[in-house]
Amino acid sequence: MTPLKRRFRFTPLHLAGWLFADMLLVLALVSMGDRGDPLAAQAGATPSKSAAPSPEPSRTPAGPRSVARKPVKIRLTAAVGDTTRMVKQLRAATTRFEGHEAAFVLTFGQAPEPGDGQAYAREVNEALRKARPGMFTDATTRDFWYGGPSGSADLEIYFYTR
Repeated sequence: MTPLKRRFRFTPLHLAGWLFADMLLVLALVSMGDRGDPLAAQAGATPSKSAAPSPEPSRTPAGPRSVARKPVKIRLTAAVGDTTRMVKQLRAATTRFEGHEAAFVLTFGQAPEPGDGQAYAREVNEALRKARPGMFTDATTRDFWYGGPSGSADLEIYFYTR
């Protein structure tokens, strides 16, 4: 008796998944390549003729705003519930950024327990809007915790570029 040897039989069904994946990749590349550059289209558009030509070109930036990569870091020390002291420290720390608009703020509240730290960070973020309403009105804030004694917070503020 001889043992039966099974031979692997190739069927096209084995390649169906790979074929589908390759076709999906090609479709995605064609779709991305088909889109024009909206900023280049804006730059190439001819302005309509006005009654009087403008003496100098507009200095407003073209395109969407971006966020600065490097955050402004602030250390705040105030007792829980001492909103007046928080506002005073935040105003002093953000004075040199007057006229800037914050995109988002990461606040790390220090406390022995995570819930207390996040609550403190939330309190600091509410004080931000009181300290500089124009700077932080539309800013996205996130409340984080790090261990240690209560009463301080570290802020990382990411401003929009000008």
